[in-house]
Amino acid sequence: MLRKLTPYLFILPLMAFLAVFTYVPILQSVNLSFREWDFMSPTKLWVGLENYQLLLSSRDFWNAVKVTTIFAVISVPLRLALALAIASYLVRETIVSRLMRGALFLPSVTSTVSIAVVFSWVFSTDYGMINAGLAWLGFERVQWMQDPQLALYVIIFVNTWKQLGYDIIIYIAGLQAVPTELYDAASVDGGRRLHVFRRVTLPLVMPTTYFLLVVSVIDAFQVFTIVNVMTKGGPAGATDMIVNMLYRVGFTLFDIGQGSALAVILFVFLIALAVLKARVIGRKVHYEA
Repeated sequence: MLRKLTPYLFILPLMAFLAVFTYVPILQSVNLSFREWDFMSPTKLWVGLENYQLLLSSRDFWNAVKVTTIFAVISVPLRLALALAIASYLVRETIVSRLMRGALFLPSVTSTVSIAVVFSWVFSTDYGMINAGLAWLGFERVQWMQDPQLALYVIIFVNTWKQLGYDIIIYIAGLQAVPTELYDAASVDGGRRLHVFRRVTLPLVMPTTYFLLVVSVIDAFQVFTIVNVMTKGGPAGATDMIVNMLYRVGFTLFDIGQGSALAVILFVFLIALAVLKARVIGRKVHYEA
């Protein structure tokens, strides 16, 4: 009996940590989503589905869903395509490629707040580096973060710049696992580089692509820090994403019920999206060459 229980005793501290700081808060959020509470009141009034009904009838909620969806649809394919293209060139073990890997990976471990503050200065209308360069070339200054048509693309650029290094390193690991015999056979058969990439490389890095797809989609629907520091959801709600709205409703307006309901909706949506990706894309992933 002791031998059978030993593995569970080893993981017991981690399970206790997850229970206290993950599972219990999730259950509390679900409970609060059915109540009306403002952080200060000693009572949490039961309101049933009223918080969900208010959210689903809110224009701000659907705007946040639209903005977050557009962000995910653009940023995720952009990240994966750029990461795979760059990783294909940096997979060779040379001094230059190693230095480039470190330089590209550095933003992914840098403070997101620091990156957002720096890029707020870079894209500033009055004293930003980009507008200074445009003015030097004789062009008019661009209101990057004040224009509703441009602000979201600035956020996409900054988020891609920060996360790209992580995707590149993961892709390099996946490319290094591809058997070199397959490339040798393809070159003997006279296969061109693009044909080899499409017929050999892409299918064999599908497990890596699938992993990064799941991670990057979840990350795209949880973007908050960059938005909160650079635009705070503006201008005119052009960058107001779901988590930003959740923070505003829950911790600025102190409507904990609606904030919790929004968190539950996002949680259920991400779970459903992960299951859908597993059934549609996961079946096409092969883990052996």
